Amino acid sequence: MSFLNYLPKIHIHPILFIFIVISFLTGTFLELFIIFALVLFHELGHYIAARMMKWRIRYIVLWAFGGVMDTEEHGNKTMREEAFVTLAGPYQHLVVYFLCFLVETFQLMPASILELILYYNTILLLFNLIPVWPLDGGKLLLLAVSYFFPYKKAYQFTLIFSMVFITIVLILQLLFFPFTLSVFFIWVFLFMENRSDWKQRSYVFMRFLLRRYEGDAAVKGVLPLTVPSDISFLDLFSRFRREKKHPIYIVYAENNRKSVDESDCLQSYFYEREYNQSIGDAFLYK
Repeated sequence: MSFLNYLPKIHIHPILFIFIVISFLTGTFLELFIIFALVLFHELGHYIAARMMKWRIRYIVLWAFGGVMDTEEHGNKTMREEAFVTLAGPYQHLVVYFLCFLVETFQLMPASILELILYYNTILLLFNLIPVWPLDGGKLLLLAVSYFFPYKKAYQFTLIFSMVFITIVLILQLLFFPFTLSVFFIWVFLFMENRSDWKQRSYVFMRFLLRRYEGDAAVKGVLPLTVPSDISFLDLFSRFRREKKHPIYIVYAENNRKSVDESDCLQSYFYEREYNQSIGDAFLYK
């Protein structure tokens, strides 16, 4: 039973069943099986790396050309740690290349099947590095943007960039390339995933703030924030950056200043529920 606790819960996305039907109709079930096995091996890399970092993992969702590991971590780990977990997936494809080399050396598999494995392994590796959320490339893009901008702005930029990128790809495919139903489904699916995440962006941001409020966020530096007294709590929180602790300097009339800690601001918002007050009013007499 203890061994089973280390195994992730795996959910199959409905879009995968569409590809199964397409594979039966087109006689490409072997190709789909190879892709599914490679995707599972890819996600196993993420899972092992996340368990090494003691992440809280809820489940893994598998779809045709990738998967998503759903975790309880939302911007509260170090960016280096997140990069390690993200890159663990693409690393698995390098392992596949090495295994294929051994298989070819000892002639353990028909050459035709080995060629298919190598082909789809390369396709999956390159596809997952495309800078589109929630692919690994999109996660790396979010980490890169988060290094220069607050978390909320970085997350929103990543989603907008992803949707624009996908739209351009779909237009180019329809105008200049032969239409492929499976490829079209994949890009539409990714667009819908980004659209869904865009609608839930406030929820994701709240989870990011809750992790900071609970003291469960990595801190590697201090970045003071100077804000006017009439700013709202949410406007203040939208300036919060990953890996940074924020002393807050509130500027009142006649340039009078008051210093508060970010934890006090988070407590005023989540515990004291001062949603409608400006930060200046909330701390005027504290």
